[in-house]
Amino acid sequence: MLTLQKNNIKKMNNNTNICRRKMPIGIQTFDKMVLEDWVYVDKTALVYELAHDATHNFLSRPRRFGKSLLVSTLAAYFRGDKELFKGLAMEKSETEWVKYPVFIFDFVIDTYSDNVAQVESFLNHKLSNLEAIWGKEENEESFGQRFEGLIKRASKQTGKNVVVLIDEYDRALTQTMDKPELNQQVRDVLKGFFSVLKGADQYIRFALLTGVTKFSKVSVFSDLNQLSDISLQEKYAAICGITQEELEANFVPELEALAKATGRSYEETLEKMKEEYDGYHFFEGGPSVYNPFSTVNVLAKSKFGDYWYETGTPTFLINELVQNKFDILDFEEGVPISTSDINDYRRESGNITPLLFLTGYLTIKSYRESAHFYILGFPNGEARREFSKLPINLHL
Repeated sequence: MLTLQKNNIKKMNNNTNICRRKMPIGIQTFDKMVLEDWVYVDKTALVYELAHDATHNFLSRPRRFGKSLLVSTLAAYFRGDKELFKGLAMEKSETEWVKYPVFIFDFVIDTYSDNVAQVESFLNHKLSNLEAIWGKEENEESFGQRFEGLIKRASKQTGKNVVVLIDEYDRALTQTMDKPELNQQVRDVLKGFFSVLKGADQYIRFALLTGVTKFSKVSVFSDLNQLSDISLQEKYAAICGITQEELEANFVPELEALAKATGRSYEETLEKMKEEYDGYHFFEGGPSVYNPFSTVNVLAKSKFGDYWYETGTPTFLINELVQNKFDILDFEEGVPISTSDINDYRRESGNITPLLFLTGYLTIKSYRESAHFYILGFPNGEARREFSKLPINLHL
């Protein structure tokens, strides 16, 4: 369901009664969506379930797929912002509304490709802001010591365990993949920082790390064996993205406007939407989801286009792909990948397929249970076209 939109429904012009609502292009903050009446597809039932599932979690999704909005929604919930959830599924699920101290580290807001000092500056800034609230001990010098001290003090001062939300944890790692020495320096800094999540476990109510890639075979995650990877769990397959049911239930005015603008029937418009932007699977046999960024753009502008491509291909992906030669036809019939490799990119393996899955160019098409491997392929027309446009040496 959508949040109620009381003030922003208005006529397109005097000749039609198709309504225009505020479509959240680039809006990734939950409270902003609610307070300013932007269209919001209600994911709060899944947010509630996640909040009461495993304590330490990791979620991988492609870029512009709603990870930051999920983090923001979880932050609002754990802060106890009850009024923001009025009319949403969460309102019926939650009765206590406990307020927890919430720590958010959003790596997406900065760049880290020049030197390790950029990562250190980011962490120092975030920790200093938290220390202004919760205090600091003189003997806390390293980032890990400061982080651990903050978690313990916030828990003791409030009597509630701390919620830690780390958005795009891997941004500094992916931005330095083409610089091995710098990448190792970044790994070392982040290892000391992230390892606190295990050492301070008794003071943590909930933790979530999001990112595109999962570097479980390198030092960053070596100490975080308590993380529950929900990336390919059936019940969270649609926690980001838009399902067919959500599209048809929540976007009728925009779909009608799109049909009118493109000279299609309503049914033809739905078929075109599915062909171009649907098809992402994060669990074998699970729900298919639309790319949310492209979907919102199409419906806001009443025009089909490759909007995901316009956001820019990650530099680290280009750098990895230039070392490999591909024939786009290889992916038309499907590419096999083992269940152990699909969500764990290891550069040293020389297998680029997991990275294409993690970045959203390929998705799960089927699963061979007897052999324990997936078949991957292009999810939709937009992803296939974007792959063909990549500035790499493809055999087309």
